Amino acid sequence: MIIGYVRVSTHDQHPELQLDALNQAGCEQIFQEKMTGTLRERPELSLCLRILRKGDTLVVWLMDRLARSLRDLVEIIEDLHQREIGFRSLTESIDTTSASGKLVFHIFGALAEFEHSLILERTKAGLAAARARGRKGGHRPALSTSDVKKAAAMLSDPMMTKAEVAQHFQVSRTTLNASLKREGYPL
Repeated sequence: MIIGYVRVSTHDQHPELQLDALNQAGCEQIFQEKMTGTLRERPELSLCLRILRKGDTLVVWLMDRLARSLRDLVEIIEDLHQREIGFRSLTESIDTTSASGKLVFHIFGALAEFEHSLILERTKAGLAAARARGRKGGHRPALSTSDVKKAAAMLSDPMMTKAEVAQHFQVSRTTLNASLKREGYPL
Protein backbone atom coordinates (compact mmCIF):
# COMPACT_ATOMS: atom_id res chain seq x y z
CA MET A 1 0.00 0.00 0.00
CA ILE A 2 1.24 3.49 -0.80
CA ILE A 3 0.49 5.89 2.04
CA GLY A 4 1.09 9.63 1.96
CA TYR A 5 1.74 12.19 4.66
CA VAL A 6 1.03 15.92 4.27
CA ARG A 7 1.88 18.67 6.74
CA VAL A 8 1.48 22.41 6.47
CA SER A 9 3.00 24.64 9.12
CA THR A 10 0.83 27.73 9.28
CA HIS A 11 -2.72 28.77 8.70
CA ASP A 12 -1.55 30.66 5.60
CA GLN A 13 -0.23 27.52 3.95
CA HIS A 14 -2.51 25.26 1.95
CA PRO A 15 -2.06 21.50 1.50
CA GLU A 16 -3.41 21.30 -2.07
CA LEU A 17 0.02 21.26 -3.76
CA GLN A 18 1.16 18.36 -1.57
CA LEU A 19 -2.17 16.52 -1.88
CA ASP A 20 -2.12 16.78 -5.69
CA ALA A 21 1.46 15.46 -5.85
CA LEU A 22 0.70 12.55 -3.51
CA ASN A 23 -2.48 11.62 -5.39
CA GLN A 24 -0.54 11.69 -8.66
CA ALA A 25 2.10 9.42 -7.04
CA GLY A 26 -0.62 6.84 -6.42
CA CYS A 27 -1.19 7.22 -2.68
CA GLU A 28 -4.13 5.12 -1.57
CA GLN A 29 -4.43 6.82 1.81
CA ILE A 30 -3.17 10.24 2.89
CA PHE A 31 -2.67 11.54 6.42
CA GLN A 32 -2.80 15.31 6.77
CA GLU A 33 -2.14 17.77 9.57
CA LYS A 34 -1.70 21.49 10.05
CA MET A 35 0.97 22.20 12.66
CA THR A 36 4.57 23.21 13.00
CA GLY A 37 7.19 20.55 12.38
CA THR A 38 9.08 21.57 15.52
CA LEU A 39 6.49 19.90 17.72
CA ARG A 40 7.51 16.40 18.73
CA GLU A 41 3.95 15.10 19.00
CA ARG A 42 2.15 15.12 15.68
CA PRO A 43 -0.95 12.90 16.01
CA GLU A 44 -1.54 12.27 12.30
CA LEU A 45 2.11 11.36 11.70
CA SER A 46 2.04 9.01 14.68
CA LEU A 47 -1.11 7.35 13.33
CA CYS A 48 0.39 7.13 9.85
CA LEU A 49 3.57 5.49 11.15
CA ARG A 50 1.54 3.00 13.22
CA ILE A 51 -0.63 1.98 10.25
CA LEU A 52 2.28 1.27 7.89
CA ARG A 53 2.98 -2.44 7.39
CA LYS A 54 5.77 -4.51 5.85
CA GLY A 55 5.89 -3.86 2.11
CA ASP A 56 4.12 -0.48 2.31
CA THR A 57 5.71 2.76 1.11
CA LEU A 58 5.44 6.12 2.86
CA VAL A 59 5.42 9.05 0.42
CA VAL A 60 5.95 12.74 1.22
CA TRP A 61 6.12 15.73 -1.07
CA LEU A 62 9.24 17.12 0.62
CA MET A 63 11.40 15.55 3.35
CA ASP A 64 11.04 18.52 5.70
CA ARG A 65 7.30 17.80 5.85
CA LEU A 66 8.11 14.55 7.68
CA ALA A 67 10.84 15.41 10.18
CA ARG A 68 11.96 18.21 12.50
CA SER A 69 15.66 17.77 11.76
CA LEU A 70 18.04 15.64 9.74
CA ARG A 71 18.61 13.47 12.79
CA ASP A 72 14.85 13.02 13.29
CA LEU A 73 14.47 12.17 9.60
CA VAL A 74 17.20 9.54 9.78
CA GLU A 75 15.56 7.98 12.86
CA ILE A 76 12.15 7.80 11.16
CA ILE A 77 13.57 6.31 7.97
CA GLU A 78 15.70 3.84 9.95
CA ASP A 79 12.56 2.73 11.80
CA LEU A 80 10.77 2.28 8.46
CA HIS A 81 13.75 0.31 7.10
CA GLN A 82 13.75 -2.00 10.15
CA ARG A 83 10.04 -2.67 9.54
CA GLU A 84 10.71 -3.25 5.80
CA ILE A 85 8.70 -0.18 4.77
CA GLY A 86 9.83 1.94 1.85
CA PHE A 87 10.10 5.74 1.78
CA ARG A 88 9.79 8.17 -1.11
CA SER A 89 10.25 11.93 -1.20
CA LEU A 90 8.85 13.30 -4.43
CA THR A 91 10.69 16.63 -4.56
CA GLU A 92 14.12 15.26 -3.66
CA SER A 93 13.59 12.13 -5.80
CA ILE A 94 14.65 9.82 -2.98
CA ASP A 95 13.25 6.31 -2.99
CA THR A 96 14.63 3.90 -0.39
CA THR A 97 13.10 0.98 -2.26
CA SER A 98 15.89 1.38 -4.86
CA ALA A 99 19.63 0.81 -4.39
CA SER A 100 20.56 4.41 -5.27
CA GLY A 101 17.89 5.76 -2.91
CA LYS A 102 19.29 3.66 -0.08
CA LEU A 103 22.80 4.96 -0.83
CA VAL A 104 21.65 8.59 -0.73
CA PHE A 105 19.85 8.00 2.51
CA HIS A 106 22.87 6.34 4.12
CA ILE A 107 24.89 9.42 3.16
CA PHE A 108 22.26 11.56 4.91
CA GLY A 109 22.56 9.34 7.96
CA ALA A 110 26.32 9.75 8.02
CA LEU A 111 25.93 13.52 7.70
CA ALA A 112 23.43 13.59 10.58
CA GLU A 113 25.83 11.64 12.77
CA PHE A 114 28.69 13.95 11.77
CA GLU A 115 26.55 17.03 12.57
CA HIS A 116 25.68 15.58 15.99
CA SER A 117 29.36 14.91 16.74
CA LEU A 118 30.30 18.47 15.77
CA ILE A 119 27.63 19.90 18.08
CA LEU A 120 28.91 17.78 20.96
CA GLU A 121 32.52 18.85 20.31
CA ARG A 122 31.57 22.55 20.18
CA THR A 123 29.53 22.24 23.37
CA LYS A 124 32.37 20.54 25.24
CA ALA A 125 34.88 23.10 23.96
CA GLY A 126 32.62 25.98 25.00
CA LEU A 127 32.14 24.55 28.50
CA ALA A 128 35.90 23.98 28.89
CA ALA A 129 36.63 27.55 27.78
CA ALA A 130 34.06 28.91 30.25
CA ARG A 131 35.56 26.84 33.09
CA ALA A 132 39.05 28.10 32.17
CA ARG A 133 37.72 31.66 32.61
CA GLY A 134 36.39 30.70 36.05
CA ARG A 135 32.73 30.38 35.11
CA LYS A 136 30.69 27.56 36.55
CA GLY A 137 27.68 25.97 34.92
CA GLY A 138 24.21 25.81 36.36
CA HIS A 139 21.84 28.37 37.75
CA ARG A 140 22.96 31.57 39.45
CA PRO A 141 22.40 31.20 43.22
CA ALA A 142 19.12 32.67 44.45
CA LEU A 143 20.98 34.46 47.24
CA SER A 144 24.26 36.25 46.65
CA THR A 145 27.12 35.98 49.13
CA SER A 146 26.19 39.37 50.60
CA ASP A 147 22.52 38.31 50.90
CA VAL A 148 23.58 35.16 52.77
CA LYS A 149 25.74 37.29 55.07
CA LYS A 150 22.73 39.56 55.79
CA ALA A 151 20.50 36.51 56.34
CA ALA A 152 23.00 35.05 58.82
CA ALA A 153 23.09 38.39 60.66
CA MET A 154 19.29 38.47 60.79
CA LEU A 155 19.22 34.90 62.14
CA SER A 156 21.59 35.87 64.96
CA ASP A 157 18.57 37.65 66.47
CA PRO A 158 16.76 34.99 68.56
CA MET A 159 13.41 36.66 67.77
CA MET A 160 13.85 36.13 64.02
CA THR A 161 12.77 32.81 62.44
CA LYS A 162 14.13 31.19 59.29
CA ALA A 163 10.68 31.46 57.74
CA GLU A 164 10.71 35.26 58.26
CA VAL A 165 14.23 35.60 56.83
CA ALA A 166 13.33 33.44 53.84
CA GLN A 167 10.20 35.53 53.25
CA HIS A 168 12.27 38.74 53.48
CA PHE A 169 14.57 37.50 50.67
CA GLN A 170 11.65 35.98 48.75
CA VAL A 171 13.05 32.44 48.77
CA SER A 172 11.97 29.18 50.37
CA ARG A 173 13.39 27.93 53.67
CA THR A 174 15.08 25.14 51.72
CA THR A 175 16.85 27.68 49.49
CA LEU A 176 17.83 29.72 52.54
CA ASN A 177 19.30 26.64 54.26
CA ALA A 178 21.17 25.58 51.11
CA SER A 179 22.59 29.10 50.72
CA LEU A 180 23.71 29.23 54.34
CA LYS A 181 25.35 25.81 53.97
CA ARG A 182 27.04 26.87 50.69
CA GLU A 183 28.63 29.88 52.42
CA GLY A 184 29.68 27.84 55.48
CA TYR A 185 27.21 29.22 58.02
CA PRO A 186 25.85 26.82 60.67
CA LEU A 187 22.28 25.71 60.20
